[in-house]
Amino acid sequence: MTQKSFPISAEFMAAANTTPDKYLTDYQQSIESAEAIDAFWAKRAELIDWIKKPTKVSNVNYDLDDFSIKWFEDGELNISVNCLDRHLEENPYKPAIIWEGDHPSLHKIISFKELHEAVCRLGNSLRKLGVVKGDRVTLYMPMIPEAMVAMLACARIGAVHSVVFGGFSAESLGNRLIDSRSKVVITADEGLRGGKHTPLKANVDHALDMDGTESVEKVIVVHRTGNSIPMSGRRDVWYHNLVDGQSEICEPEVMNAEDPLFLLYTSGSTGKPKGVVHTTGGYITYAISTFRDVFDIKEDDVYWCTADVGWITGHTYSTYAPLANGTTTVMFEGVPEHPTWARIGHIIDKHDVTILYTAPTAIRAMMKEGDAFVRESDRSSLRLLGSVGEPINPEAWDWYYNVVGDGKCPIVDTWWQTETGGILMAPIPGTVDLKPGAAMTPLYGVKPEVVDSDGAILEGPAEGNLVISSGWPGRCVLSTMTIHVS
Repeated sequence: MTQKSFPISAEFMAAANTTPDKYLTDYQQSIESAEAIDAFWAKRAELIDWIKKPTKVSNVNYDLDDFSIKWFEDGELNISVNCLDRHLEENPYKPAIIWEGDHPSLHKIISFKELHEAVCRLGNSLRKLGVVKGDRVTLYMPMIPEAMVAMLACARIGAVHSVVFGGFSAESLGNRLIDSRSKVVITADEGLRGGKHTPLKANVDHALDMDGTESVEKVIVVHRTGNSIPMSGRRDVWYHNLVDGQSEICEPEVMNAEDPLFLLYTSGSTGKPKGVVHTTGGYITYAISTFRDVFDIKEDDVYWCTADVGWITGHTYSTYAPLANGTTTVMFEGVPEHPTWARIGHIIDKHDVTILYTAPTAIRAMMKEGDAFVRESDRSSLRLLGSVGEPINPEAWDWYYNVVGDGKCPIVDTWWQTETGGILMAPIPGTVDLKPGAAMTPLYGVKPEVVDSDGAILEGPAEGNLVISSGWPGRCVLSTMTIHVS
């Protein structure tokens, strides 16, 4: 049976950033040769404020004896500057982060100016603790603004952050500390989700009892719930005491485009967790480029990606891409069902969210509870929906489209993974009719092909192995051993 397709409304098409013809023309030009791919990414790199503009684009060698992937290798930049400083002249008081707490009574709006000051204070604090360029800093935190502040502070001083999902066990945290040889851990007294407390600091203490974690010199603790926790005299320090009185000016570290930005471990579902290293220049170029393309970004968008910062989606599309683009990003501490399943819609109404990017698991969970909870909210501010993290089944897609989006919001079904750094395939809004459960079209500069078990390219409709035969700057370096950064 042929799957029904959903045309995009004339109203949306009229305001979309691109058109079907323009997409086809630009896409073909972006992949027609190696030179064309480099030319495309050189142009997209102009979205970034460089300290030293790169003269080289890609330098890739797929020979397994001398494997190497480099992008913009002679360029210099600082990602914190791109996320914060460059917005201060024209939009200092624009909301950078809208934080929605676990309880509906809690929220906080942080401007780009306020975020810049907080990042500088923590950056200076880390430097005073002896953290230097290349040191690893592990974040084991709830979804609170200090998590994004910590990521950006590390980026500002050149430290490599390693964010560990706050739902992971002490043992999982310890293994990642051992592999990364982190110098500092930033955590909170407790996490709070759905009214339930998670003993983050206690888990850190248990992790640091493991052999091999001796590299950790300091544990910085955010005061979140205020419940009593043990603090060791020499090792542990309260976040608020550490940053108090620090200067709101922090000189950004000059980073080569190929310097590591972050280390993020895979879940370990198919074996031992592997440290995925993303470098600076290529990652942010790809992040901001795909963010603009896939989400049809406008100046006044209020964008909400529901992913935890402990995952790659929370890195790329909750933190770095929105902030580098000057887009307001929503950060939610809680869970969709607390205090009721109407929470998502209420947050959308409360903050006039225009773009919602969430996972099929959450969509199916809401769908299971029926339409009534969704109907408790207006959601008229929404103009675009997104799906991420796993394939979305057509039934969930249809419910998401017709109930959450009231049949007026296109859905961008995105396909990518931790190693790719950003989205590789999605139906760019305004360019194609939508098909439930299908990512549909490749992004600019990305050339997918289907090959058989011998590597031969299959033409036309076929089943086989999906490969990407072109390069893109968001790709990682995959490390299965401890990284050493100078």
